[in-house]
Amino acid sequence: MNTITVTKSTLPPYEEFIEKIKPLWDSRWLTNMGSYHMELEERLREYLRVPYLSLMVNGHMALELALQAMNLPENSEVITTPFTFISTTHAIVRNRLKPVFCDIKLTDYTMDETKIEALITEKTKAILPVHVYGNLCNIEKIQTIAGQYGLKVLYDACHAFGVSQNGIGAGNFGDASVFSFHATKVYHTIEGGAVAFSDPAMYESLYNLKNFGIRGEESVVAVGANAKMNEFCAIMGLCNLPEVETHIALRKAKAEWYRTQLLNEELLRLPVYDNPQITYNYGYFPVRFLKKGLRDQVYDALRKQDIYARKYFYPLTSDAVCFKKRYQEVPLPNAHEAADNILVLPLYPELAEKDQERIVKVIRQELKK
Repeated sequence: MNTITVTKSTLPPYEEFIEKIKPLWDSRWLTNMGSYHMELEERLREYLRVPYLSLMVNGHMALELALQAMNLPENSEVITTPFTFISTTHAIVRNRLKPVFCDIKLTDYTMDETKIEALITEKTKAILPVHVYGNLCNIEKIQTIAGQYGLKVLYDACHAFGVSQNGIGAGNFGDASVFSFHATKVYHTIEGGAVAFSDPAMYESLYNLKNFGIRGEESVVAVGANAKMNEFCAIMGLCNLPEVETHIALRKAKAEWYRTQLLNEELLRLPVYDNPQITYNYGYFPVRFLKKGLRDQVYDALRKQDIYARKYFYPLTSDAVCFKKRYQEVPLPNAHEAADNILVLPLYPELAEKDQERIVKVIRQELKK
């Protein structure tokens, strides 16, 4: 019986990747914004349909440096969601800013825009929402609030590669949006990330921040870090990009199969992909169990069958040991409901139907107990 993991990295044909990296043995230009880096940056800008894009070594550094580029005063408050990967909150705290946690909606697990205004104080300088599982936040309402109070908006779009609303790519919303190209994502460069934005001045700021502030052999104009993408990762990205739409179509078919099989189970809430304004990427298939303890019961039963689903996201970042009781505590009933009861099922382009059948069989067995 084969092991089924929650995701599996897509890879181009071995020969294609090897052929593509051969020139590196001649040039020895392996990093520092080489030709492949620059080509991928432009290709991604075109694919995501954004005015400007800056490649980074990974999604976290993209988020951390994008926030730093906004030059928010130290100890400013940033309204964000606790239902996210820990990186989101780390990026805020490492910028010497204070996260203020906002509850989520149980319809799509994104930040509840109706609860944002009550959290705004004179110290609030930005909103950092997350497009959870590729579900877009209420971008119109969030932008209205931000405009009214003079706040920056930075979207964590790490789940939203290839997602659009009314033909507008997810990277166009707010002041900037951040993508992750980690090996587990819909599209990957092994490790990688990017910041998409509309203000050309931000490109210069991000360039300085990701390259030590170096602007010439003898010129360092700003204090920066090292967050450059190397050429090997850029080449992987160039090889994977032409196949993204094919992979998304395969993901869609497998997500629809899950829905067909589980739709009538009363103790489950399944993801909904029915908004005609949204083009989805089917990056995840989160199932919310409506009976306390059932999620963990199913999780354990799957593990016994060598099936690795994921409690994603659990625990809430506000409950992490390093953050608990350090920041303003507000009621987060929906976020706790989601964290305690959601299980993300295995989903990737190569997932076989027989393996999906194994997964569904275990779930149904546990639901009958």
